[in-house]
Amino acid sequence: MAYPITALIVHEPWGRILTATLIPHVEFSFDFLFIVVGVFGTTISPYMFFWEASQEVEEEISLHMIAKEGEKPVRIRRFLRALRIDNAIGMVFAEVIQWFIIITTATVLFTHGITNIGTAADAAKALEPFAGSYAKDIFAIGVVGIGLLAIPVLAGSASYALSETFGWKEGLYRKLSDAKGFYLVIIAATLIGLAMNFVGINPIRALVFTAVFNGVAAVPLIYIIARINSSKKILDKNRGGILSRSLVWLTFAVMAVAAIAMFYTLARPH
Repeated sequence: MAYPITALIVHEPWGRILTATLIPHVEFSFDFLFIVVGVFGTTISPYMFFWEASQEVEEEISLHMIAKEGEKPVRIRRFLRALRIDNAIGMVFAEVIQWFIIITTATVLFTHGITNIGTAADAAKALEPFAGSYAKDIFAIGVVGIGLLAIPVLAGSASYALSETFGWKEGLYRKLSDAKGFYLVIIAATLIGLAMNFVGINPIRALVFTAVFNGVAAVPLIYIIARINSSKKILDKNRGGILSRSLVWLTFAVMAVAAIAMFYTLARPH
């Protein structure tokens, strides 16, 4: 939430911002497409496919809709309706915050020649002359908040994926003694992330490369989801509607084109 607050504190050219939002600038260059794929990778990340699906199963168990993994849930229509509402609200908030992140970095940092941010401390320091002395405190609160959010989501998603691959017991609703492998992966992933701060790895650059990797890796996963969402054989009457199927296939097409174009501009002779 640090970016929306900062953007509202600083005087912004809202007319130009809204125009650029509706009519974006597009370049057919590797640098531009690299960042576009990265933005896609932060919005539709492969780890969310594993983490959210597993979390929904845990919620079904906690609501006594199913007794254990693999069983068909009861009250499925009401549950799916609540699930759609939850996802819609979450995506709206995520996109609004991402929009403010782009606004803040473009108008507060980039226009003042600050284009090389290596750490969170650099970002907070860069914001201070333009957003006042409170910018550093606001940014710190945001970093702590996103860090606490990232542990169960990022580390948890890796643990879910590995647990499903090797057949381990999984789930945050389980005790440590019941799912040792699952929790050990979370602990190891958290410690590895912490250790990266002490071995000279640029965290901001690592985040960008991770986002681009996610943007590329998400393409085949979205294709599989689109096929499942369109399949009567798998979902029967719970198959996605026309709007749902169209949006999923459109998302797949846009992300696939962006990834292919990025690799094309990288490979073509300069």
